[in-house]
Amino acid sequence: MKKILRKIKRLFNVAIGKDFFLKEDYKCVYKRLGSQYGGWDIVIDQLTQDSIIYSVGVGEDISFDLALIDAFDLEIHAFDPTPKSIKWVKKQGFTSKFIMHEFGLSDFDGMLTFRPPENTEHVSYTTLERPSTNDDAISLPVKRLATIMKELRHSKLDVLKMDIEGSEYLVIKDIEMTDIRPKQLLIEFHHRFPNVGIDKTKESLKTLKNIGYKLFSVSESGEEFSFIYKGG
Repeated sequence: MKKILRKIKRLFNVAIGKDFFLKEDYKCVYKRLGSQYGGWDIVIDQLTQDSIIYSVGVGEDISFDLALIDAFDLEIHAFDPTPKSIKWVKKQGFTSKFIMHEFGLSDFDGMLTFRPPENTEHVSYTTLERPSTNDDAISLPVKRLATIMKELRHSKLDVLKMDIEGSEYLVIKDIEMTDIRPKQLLIEFHHRFPNVGIDKTKESLKTLKNIGYKLFSVSESGEEFSFIYKGG
């Protein structure tokens, strides 16, 4: 029943211009790893124990990360500057293969304003305007992807997963300006936010296509997109 209701809601949002449908343009074998909430579609035959994976936006669900660790015995570099997420990770006693970095990803190196969620039971902060919680905003550290890779001494990136509550648009533009091309990009777009909209997501999708990415999966919600780099 929930699945049917989600489809109806999405069809309604498409009809009023708040969502859109997009077909995949690359056929390949992929697998979903992780929970229903925190899982992602990924091409696993490209991965090995030596794969470099960045998981940006931790929240309180790392089922995707743990599934990759279990499958390949690889390291996951996770990034999240928000206090609730950091506190949660520290309480879990995760394997040493899960490496937590207490800063976020953006298009510059420095401090950035984050607004907390409206519902205090939720965990996701955003760098976008959120008038209802602006008074509780906090300043947290962020870094460019190029800076992070240099600091961690990584010359390549096999997977970049981003669930960063609206900051993905700036990061995509920053990636475009560099020669960094992760082999797979797993991105949650936030065009459902009233101060974002579908045009911003469509622009980012065009950018990704222009720099050589092909879309191989879109989630039922129409928010999680999985790309593979094929050059161009």
